Amino acid sequence: MNVASPTAGASTLDTELAPAADAVLSTRRDAPVLLVCHVNPDGDALGSMLAVGLGLRRLGFSSVQATFPEPYGVAKPFQFLPGLDLLVPPDQAYPRPGLAASFDAASPARLGEVLPACEAAPRFLMLDHHASNTGFGSHRLLDARAAATAVIAARLLDQLGVSYDPQIATCLYVGLSTDTGSFKYDTTTPEVLELAARLVAAGAAPAEIALHVFDTRPFAAVRLLADVVGRAELEPDAAGGYGLVWTYATDEELQRYGQPVQVLESFMDVVRTTAEADVACLIKPAGPGLWSVSLRSKGAIDVAAAAVALGGGGHRLAAGFTGRGELADVVAAVRRELARAAAASRQ
Repeated sequence: MNVASPTAGASTLDTELAPAADAVLSTRRDAPVLLVCHVNPDGDALGSMLAVGLGLRRLGFSSVQATFPEPYGVAKPFQFLPGLDLLVPPDQAYPRPGLAASFDAASPARLGEVLPACEAAPRFLMLDHHASNTGFGSHRLLDARAAATAVIAARLLDQLGVSYDPQIATCLYVGLSTDTGSFKYDTTTPEVLELAARLVAAGAAPAEIALHVFDTRPFAAVRLLADVVGRAELEPDAAGGYGLVWTYATDEELQRYGQPVQVLESFMDVVRTTAEADVACLIKPAGPGLWSVSLRSKGAIDVAAAAVALGGGGHRLAAGFTGRGELADVVAAVRRELARAAAASRQ
């Protein structure tokens, strides 16, 4: 594999975009193509991946698969997305594709059991926007300034000469709207709004998408939300005095309410509104002795620094890591690294 070697975390999109598009266009149209995204995919990971998959079909590629690591399943808010027929379980993915691409994964480890298939491909495109990206693949479409991987996917489709239809536009709009918090985060730049306008003009329906993605949840999930928010702890002196609010959910609760773990993702939108805390932390079950920890900052603290110190990554205002052991130990580790990040922010 012809592996590029940019500095990890650097933005390489402008220099790598044309070679990546050439790599796609030089691939035989009957070659197996494998698109992958990170475990427990969110709207940006799924939307970007499916948009590019649909675009490759438009270009005449006849054998396109999309997948992600176990646990395999699409969260309810995204089950309306066009292109879901591209999806296959990871154990059915092409083992040696002629072309591979990953989406929204900041490190190879996030690709789990599908990574070997990607690495077996002679052309392996990596599309991502995380500043903590470790650098991998033969063509690295990385832009840490991008609001979403969907922005990078749109740039690639433009470079390939693929025009947006309603299906592609819907997938990209889901990616863009989810990673900008429905266009309310500070990543919502004029360029983001210009892309959103292009997507709406191509057939994306904002009200319908918002209903699916943001504004609908089963009553059982509402009751679960009440439990999770009801136990939230506010620590005004934590995070170097900037304040921390944190809460958690358990496997037992998910089973009691009959909800998948993905339903917890949107709970952060409630927790992070706490006025007295710059940092919000949501801790979710991720397996025996494992916790998926999400961190959000309002701007005072670089939560990516804390997450990287704990083996994870992300962006300055949104990051995460996998915690191990007892819940109390995970929370203690979060407190410790947030204090260090706060001290660094004052230097």
